[in-house]
This record gives sequence, C-alpha cells and structure tokens, in this order.
Amino acid sequence: MLLSRLRLRFLSFLSLFASSFLTINALVCPPDQIQALIQLKNEFKSDGCNRSDYLNGAQCDNTTGAVTKIQLPSGCVTGVLKPNSSLFGFHHLRYLNLSHNNFTSSSLPSEFSNLNKLEVLSLASSSFTGQVPSSISNLIFLTHLNLSHNELCGSFPIVKNLTNLSFLDLSDNQFSGTIPSDLLATMPFLSHLNLKQNHLTGLLEVPNSSSSPSLKYLSLGLNQFEGNILMPISKLINLESLELKSLNTSYPLDLSIFSPLKALLILDVSKNRLLPASLSSESQIPLSLESLVLHHCDIIEFPNILKTLQNLHHVDISSNRIIGKVPEWLWKLPRIIIVNLVNNSFTGFEGSTEVLLNSSVQLLDFAYNSMTGALPIPPLNTVYLSAWNNSFTGNIPLQICNRSSLVVLDLSYNNLTGPIPPCLSNLKIVNLRKNSLEGSIPDTFYKGASTQTLDVGFNQLSGKLPRSLINCSFLKFLSVDNNRIEDKFPFWLKALPYLQVFTLRSNRFFGHLSPPDQGPLAFPELRILELSDNSFTGSLPPSFFVNWKASSLEINKDGRIYMGDYKNAYYIYEDTLDLQYKGLFMEQGKVLTSYSTIDFSGNKLEGQIPESIGLLKALIALNLSNNAFTGHIPLSLANVTELESLDLSRNKLSGEIPRELRSLSFLAYVSVAHNQLKGEIPQGPQFSGQAVSSFEGNVGLCGLPLQGSCFAPPTQQPEEEEEEEGVLNWKAVVIGYGPGLLFGLVIAHVLASYRTKWFVKIVGPDKHKEADPVRLFMSLDSRWDSFNNNNKKNVETESDLYK
Repeated sequence: MLLSRLRLRFLSFLSLFASSFLTINALVCPPDQIQALIQLKNEFKSDGCNRSDYLNGAQCDNTTGAVTKIQLPSGCVTGVLKPNSSLFGFHHLRYLNLSHNNFTSSSLPSEFSNLNKLEVLSLASSSFTGQVPSSISNLIFLTHLNLSHNELCGSFPIVKNLTNLSFLDLSDNQFSGTIPSDLLATMPFLSHLNLKQNHLTGLLEVPNSSSSPSLKYLSLGLNQFEGNILMPISKLINLESLELKSLNTSYPLDLSIFSPLKALLILDVSKNRLLPASLSSESQIPLSLESLVLHHCDIIEFPNILKTLQNLHHVDISSNRIIGKVPEWLWKLPRIIIVNLVNNSFTGFEGSTEVLLNSSVQLLDFAYNSMTGALPIPPLNTVYLSAWNNSFTGNIPLQICNRSSLVVLDLSYNNLTGPIPPCLSNLKIVNLRKNSLEGSIPDTFYKGASTQTLDVGFNQLSGKLPRSLINCSFLKFLSVDNNRIEDKFPFWLKALPYLQVFTLRSNRFFGHLSPPDQGPLAFPELRILELSDNSFTGSLPPSFFVNWKASSLEINKDGRIYMGDYKNAYYIYEDTLDLQYKGLFMEQGKVLTSYSTIDFSGNKLEGQIPESIGLLKALIALNLSNNAFTGHIPLSLANVTELESLDLSRNKLSGEIPRELRSLSFLAYVSVAHNQLKGEIPQGPQFSGQAVSSFEGNVGLCGLPLQGSCFAPPTQQPEEEEEEEGVLNWKAVVIGYGPGLLFGLVIAHVLASYRTKWFVKIVGPDKHKEADPVRLFMSLDSRWDSFNNNNKKNVETESDLYK
C-alpha cells in the first residue's frame, strides 16, 4: 500500500514572485519586430502553442517600437537554444521569461550578456545544463533572476555585480562549493533567496552593519551545510519565511536559536533531529509563527510548544514516532486551520467524539496511525477529512451531511460498519474503501452533483448501482469492486463525459457486455475497465473497442497524467486502484491516465476476441482469462505497442500464437495456458523468458520455454519407380523381425511408464517457477517504477505529503 493519496499542499512561503504579468497583444508592435518574433518562434518546435499565443507574450515600447518583453507560452516550446539565436538580437528587452519549456539540455549561452537592459530573467524548469556563464554578471539592471529546476552545475554563479537583485532563485540544481562571503553585502535589496536542493557547503555570512539585511525569504534545505550555519541566520531579524530541511548536523537542532526572529511567520525544519527540550512549552521560539513544519524529526512526544503559538495556522508533525492520544488543547488554538498528524502512532483523541466540533480546523489529516474507537465528529468548517488506514469502528457520523464546506472525505482502510450516509452528492471526493459498510449505495445523487471520485470497494454493499449516478456529470473515478452488488452492466453510464476509471470487480453483475445496438461500448473517456469475477455472458461485437479514448496516447509535459489531480491550492488527492497485473494483484497508487487497462477475467464470455482490440494504442494490460473465448488470438494485438501484460489463459482459443506479437517490445508477462493452441511458440525475449506455466495445457504447443523441439528429423521417401519393390522389402523386414519388434514394443512400454517421472523431475520445477517477484512487483514497468512504496512508515520527503 502506498502512502497517503490525500495530501495537503500548503502555500508554505510568503513573498513568492508573481509571474502573472500583464501582456499586450504583439500586433501593436511594428511589422519588423513582429517578423523578428516569428523568426525566433521558427527556431524551435512549438506544436503546443499557436501563433497568437506566442505573440501575445510579447510587448513593445510605445515610443521606439522595440520589443521590451518576451514571455514564451508555458510548456509548448522545444529545441536547442543556440548562441546565434535571434533572441540575443532583442537588445531592448527588459523582461524575458522562458520558463517551463524544454530546451533539450541546452547550455546557457554567454550571449545573454547582450541583453544588458534586462530587469527580469526567468529560466526555471527549462532543461538547461552546464555552468552559468560569468557574463551573466553583466546584467547589472536585473532585479529578478530565476534559474531554478534545471541541471546547472559548477560553483556558485558570479552575481556580485547584480546589486539591484531583490529575487534570486537557484534551487533544484547541482551547484556546489561555498556561498560567496559577500553575497548579502553586495545585494542590499535582496529579499528572496532560494538555494534549496543543491550541493552547497560553508556559511551564509551576514554583514556587520547598522542596517539589517532586507532578506525576508530564505530557503537553504537539502544541501550540505552544517549546523554552524544557524548562528548567522539568527541575525536576519527581518526574515518571515525560513526553510532548513535536512541540515547536516551531528547534534540535535535547538529551535530556541530562532527566538531573535520576531517577524518569522513560517519555519520548516523537516528531517532534522530536534532537541527535546526545545519542544517544551518553556522553550523560546518566535510567537509570531503561523506555520511550523516538523515533518520526520524523530519526535516521540507531542510538542507542547504548540500550546504557546496562539497565531498558529498550520502545523505538520507527520512521520514521527509520537504515541498516545492527541491532546484536547490542540483544537482550542484560535487560528488553527491545517493539521497534519499523518504516519505516527496515535491511538486516538483526548475527550469525547465531539472534541473537534468547535475547532477552527478546515483541513485535517490523521491517516496512518493506530486510532481506535468511534470516528470523531468533524469540525463545522471542515474542507477535507482524511482518516484512512486506522482502526476506527462504528458508523460514519451523520453530521458530515451538515458540513456544507466538506469537499474531501477519505475514511478508507478502517473497520467502519453500518450504512453509507445519504449526502455523497455534496462531496467531490468520497473514499470509503476497505471497511465493513452494509446496505446499498444511496440513490440520492442530484443533478449537477460535484462528485469526481467515488470509491466504495471492498465492503459488504448489496442492491443495485444507483441510477442517480447519471447526474454526476463530473465523475472520473468509480470503484465498487469486491461487494455483493447484483445488477446488469450499466450501459447508461456512458452518458458521463469524464468517466475514466470504472471497476466492478468481484460482484454479482450478470448479462451481456455488448451494447443493445451491438455497436462500440462508447464511453467517451474510459481508460481503465475492471469487470473480472462476475457472471457476464455473451460475445463481444467486432466493433466493441472502437472509439475508446485509449486508442490514443495523451501525456502532459512531464510524461505523466495522474488521476485525481484536482489542482487545489491546499491538497492533492491521488486515486488508487487494485490492479491485476503481470499475474499479481497490487494496489496501484498515482493512477496514470495516459495508459489503459482492461480486465474481463473470470466471467462467462464467449465468441471471438474482437479485432478492434488492436485500436487501443495506450493499452498496457489485457486480461481475458477464465472465460470461454474461441477462435484465434487476434493479429491486431501486434498493433498494441505499449502492451506489457497479456493474459488469455483458460479459454478455448485455437490456432497458433501470432508471430507478430514478437514486435511488442514492452511485453513482460504472457500467459496463454489451458487453451487449444498449437504450433511453435514465437521465439523472442517476450516469450522465451516466460515461465513454463504460461504455456501449459496446450497439447499442440512446442518450442521454448517448453521442452522439446517442434521439428522431427526428415524421413527419406522411396523413389516412385521402386515403390512396389520397397513395399515388398518392408513386408519382408516386418516378417523377419516380427519377434524382435514385439519385444522392443514391450520394452518401450516399460520405459514409458517411468519417463513421466523423469520428465517431472527435469521439467517440474520450471513448470511451477514464478517470474522474478522483484520484477513483477514493479508498478507497471520501469518507466513508472517510482509509484510503488508499500511501507507504511517510509515517507520519503516532506514534499511527498505537503507541497
């Protein structure tokens, strides 16, 4: 099981540079400048943006007509930025933003120095590599420099001449060495400094002067600094936001060192060991704090210091080792809004089930703990509530129906009983998976319901699918698997325009899967369909898979599209799915919507597998096992080039395995066992690397990985003119050697009775040999192997939970 699907994304830092600048249509620029802009556009691939988008990011001076601003559309430009690019001919540029594009590992040309009137230069997340040219220091009018999220390396860039800088972001690169000792001294206006996630060492020196540095935002985490960097930081008395994740200290961090920072609002010291005394209520830390992040700090007792922070809005003490109950006083903090208690050893809450009732908390996450008893009644202004993976019992509080602000409810993986509350239409995300809920799914979805995710799998629900689901026009993810629902296939759900994932696995559904008109299934956005272990019957029409969304590959700029990315400013929700893949069941977190999976196994389907299956270009897993399909394996499967897992076992398929399937380079798991196939198994890594059990039960199959050869030694045919003589000689041989032949047959029969045992001894282990479990447990394939993390306590980084 993966870590929390429901995660807060807190706006952790103040004073972030606003990137939404007013753009003026470039058509007000002179024709020669428009032509120059088009020339620049033609240097790169820009399939993702049209000409008007491109030109609308430009601005010209009203007097001279020269281009003074270029802001490329985000995510649509690809190519190499060359030193002779026409970009460096725009000598009057004051604003240049190339961020969030792909310059395919280009280095930063020294010709940037030609743009010596620049005030804003943003190259974030643009795939630049190599060292920053020293000529960048010639841009003396720069006030904003953002080189973050690239692969830049070398020593700290030479920026000593940039005395007007107020914003400097070099985070998420590979810079090494020390910070220049005079950095703050030479930049009196610098208010935002982000050096997070590099390989920097040394100290951040604070100048001794009568005027305090103007720095308000400082981020130094995930570098190689040592603890002695803390003392200079304590002199930055104007700081409002400080991030110090993963400092390289050999001793616990004392939070009281930050007590001089009277203006500090946000403090993040995640992944540091903390001095226990500094977490007591007597410790001195800035009382102005509004956000305190203590994620993964090896804390074993609840930090009583929180009681003194009456301005606290956000607290994160996730992924520690805190045991016992959450104290009742926490909910009495007057301004508390966001509380993250995920992945500790809490056993419950002090007080009654109404302890949260009058709290100001709006976003509350206490997943991955050991809480028992009844679920507490949620606060009045709750926006989302996550309690998944605990041991709560009893009914779901009906008071959630009175929480008009509630958007997300995740109570999955508990021991809750009773009925589902009738107010699901009010919620955007409902996850009640793996409880012991009874009754039927409430048929109360009103028209215009905002529900996007409904997961009630692995309960004891019965009845039929509620017909009012047709009113959930925003529904994307619907899972009712592993219940006792008895109904026909809901063709009426095809009216839902955004439904992408639909699983009915292990219920009591029955009837035909073919639409009444015998045409395509025709769900407009459907990508994942899991119908296994029901009682579906009949055949599938040839056009069954026509018009599926899975017929095309659609990916975003980072190559992935996740289910549940609802773009909320404060949280991320990730849908999960129990997927039978490569012969194993696994829970798939971060469900990608750039692929498709189909599982019809364990039903009573018959007839031929539709050739239209070959249209599903994004299909990675197909499981039609344990049915009664007949005919040949479709040749069109060779067109499903992304296929990784194919299970056609235990059907009545005949003919040969198509040799064309050897072209499926990603195919890692194949099973065609227990059919009526014949001929040679196609030779190639996709097939020869499979277990013998993948092909057993087909009497006519031969070739690797099965034992034996498909080819018998050739026999010499007698010449036509000697046919009669040959027949006579053959008869003579039989007469002459009859007794010996009879004796030979008897001996052969005796040997054959033992040959089976010999064969089992040689082949037996291979017949039952499982594929490499490490390989099979990789989620999907190596392209997406970062998705699987089944250890409850292995929370990788603070950013995995809170962004």
